[in-house]
Amino acid sequence: MNPIIAGTTDPRFALVREAFASNFASGLEHGGGVAVLLNGQPVVELWGGHADAAKTRPWRQDTLINVWSCTKGVVALAVAMLVERGKLDYAAPVARWWPEFAANGKAAITLEQVLSHQSGLNGLAVPMDEAGLLAWTPYVEALAAMAPLWEPGSRAVYHALSFGHLAGEILRRVEGRSIGRFVAEEIAGPLGADFFIGLPEREEHRVAEMIEGPKASDWVPAVLASPFPHACANPTPMALAPNHRAFRAAEVPGGNGQATALGLAKIYGMMVADGARIIARETVAEAARPRVRGIDESFGSPTAFAAGFQIDNPLTGKGSFGHSGWGGSYGFADPAARLGFAYVTNRMLGFDDGIDLRRKALVDAVYACL
Repeated sequence: MNPIIAGTTDPRFALVREAFASNFASGLEHGGGVAVLLNGQPVVELWGGHADAAKTRPWRQDTLINVWSCTKGVVALAVAMLVERGKLDYAAPVARWWPEFAANGKAAITLEQVLSHQSGLNGLAVPMDEAGLLAWTPYVEALAAMAPLWEPGSRAVYHALSFGHLAGEILRRVEGRSIGRFVAEEIAGPLGADFFIGLPEREEHRVAEMIEGPKASDWVPAVLASPFPHACANPTPMALAPNHRAFRAAEVPGGNGQATALGLAKIYGMMVADGARIIARETVAEAARPRVRGIDESFGSPTAFAAGFQIDNPLTGKGSFGHSGWGGSYGFADPAARLGFAYVTNRMLGFDDGIDLRRKALVDAVYACL
């Protein structure tokens, strides 16, 4: 038995524990967790390794880690909840709720185009430092003022940071609450899920240290050299930004959610379970409906999006939806299997074929158990 692995596993899912332990034994993993819900019930909750680079702090059940773009999936759920309540409409122009957004030829851009990375606003064309991003208003005002970087709807190019501020400002305009507060009060709170956008000071003691491993940041210079570099400029994403309190305290809904594996898995598990829900099954199906498929010209790779969710992941079941995070973390739901899954890690890695071997081993083990 590997002593670094803690937690519980339903006997049917013993292979997941083996895969998780193997990731540590191979030297790929440093610290993290994995959780699986089946029809709303936890069948796997495991954690192990260390929460700091120096290996002085063991990873615990309640350890939080920045899950980067996994945050986008939770934002997509928040937007879907407001669509269900009649406050938002995927097909409507963003300017209906955010009048300033209509400037410079953006009056017809729809909420759906924003959520599926087709809006032409994958980043700013004017200088912006991290302080402006974290302060919110300077960044969203710059987005509202700019012209699209390509014809909206003509292609999908990943909105790495701008996605969250666009969706979050739309939500704030119609709801009156920030995205972080909405998630706390309407999603994380009701589900008892450890997930934060804008980490309260009281939770700081639980945070793990992010570690930048081999090839983790190779995508940044690659995007900067592409025809659509703006996602990695103004400001440039920094792998170790989550190690600073200012970054954790701010709301960066494109990529600074703090979570446990169980917290993220609860959110996805709820969306496909038969029991108590905070959103109707039909609303989830509409949010997860494909909006765009093609080649992302900033990454030079296939892309497929629903209304904020990544789809068509070859690792998961047909009809699954979710979102990956920079360096490894991942959450998804499989409606047919009524499965919610999450994996979180503090060791950010990159792989030449784009497939994280740790994530693949865990997901493959889950499906083998099913």
